[in-house]
Amino acid sequence: MFARDSAARYRPAPTRPPGRGTCHDRAMIEQRDKGVGDAAPGATLRLPEAARGPGASLARRLVVALGLVVFVASVAYADRNGYRDAAGGTVGILDAFYYATVSITTTGYGDIIPVTDRSRLLTTLLVTPARILFLILLVGTTLEVLAETSRAVVREKIWRKRLHDHVIVCGYGTKGRSAIEVLQAHGRLPADILVIDAAPDRVEEASRNGFATLHGDASRASVLEAASISAASVVIVASDRDDTAVLITLTAREHNPGAAIIAAVREQENRHLLLQSGANSVITSSEAAGRLLGFAAFSPDVVEVLEDLLSVGTGLDVLERAVGNGDVGRSLAELPATAPVLAVTRDGELLRFDDSRIGILREGDRLICLCSNAA
Repeated sequence: MFARDSAARYRPAPTRPPGRGTCHDRAMIEQRDKGVGDAAPGATLRLPEAARGPGASLARRLVVALGLVVFVASVAYADRNGYRDAAGGTVGILDAFYYATVSITTTGYGDIIPVTDRSRLLTTLLVTPARILFLILLVGTTLEVLAETSRAVVREKIWRKRLHDHVIVCGYGTKGRSAIEVLQAHGRLPADILVIDAAPDRVEEASRNGFATLHGDASRASVLEAASISAASVVIVASDRDDTAVLITLTAREHNPGAAIIAAVREQENRHLLLQSGANSVITSSEAAGRLLGFAAFSPDVVEVLEDLLSVGTGLDVLERAVGNGDVGRSLAELPATAPVLAVTRDGELLRFDDSRIGILREGDRLICLCSNAA
């Protein structure tokens, strides 16, 4: 069996013929600059968090603080005969809550005071500890919020410093999630993947799954720059709309001429637009699904095999590897039969296994092989 080659290779993006696509590209860029898109301008970076979020922590502390207020008010109202207000009147339920708020926050206007030894003792043993605990919650929460902000800034700086040759996935729908599964099956770590999406629920889901996320419109230059597009090695465009996919591809190619841009398109008639925009590879999702449906109508077993090939890490896999030193100068027929060669990539051209132009293998060729994951 051939060893897996983790290094990815992509054919260079096709050169745009002079005079073609110019008007279309200009119109698309004008739409982008005017704000036509799925989300408002700007983006919010969110790094994956394993611990509870600050909102839940603040809510829990707020509940505790309110509980302390209710506790002090209950103590004052239960011993209301031992308290007097400044006018000498008795203390009611509203007076008890008023006393609790001004006392526990250390405001202490002095208009309601304990006048009996019992009430003074209750204030000493119960109200004072509650006051101290309230101050601890207040100061602790303030410090934690400030520390959390500083920690987030430091984490982002460290993350950006380490960010290099990462994969940007534009769109966390069905296509984006499936693409990430394949990337991880081929050894990509979650830390090497950044998800951009304009839908808050998708961003939240991606963050829960351990990926760094950006909430924003991936067709905007500012959003891609926030994703360090210039340092990315691969950009996967998995937008739900073809026009958005073209805009993302144009913007990504403009800011990173050397990145491999892989885009999905729903309609075949829009495929050439993505290629002209700079995509290295374009997948027509609707036609691919339609072909599988057609196969399933007559040969369901064929579809099962194809699904097996697309499921990385189980059953059969289609892998790409460089030609080894021992394979140079040999024909395909002389290679081991344990991993049959389906195609050869030579000088940016894909040659099927039955193409007579393959002849003998040369240095620099890459083989697309069929292999088994059986133990």
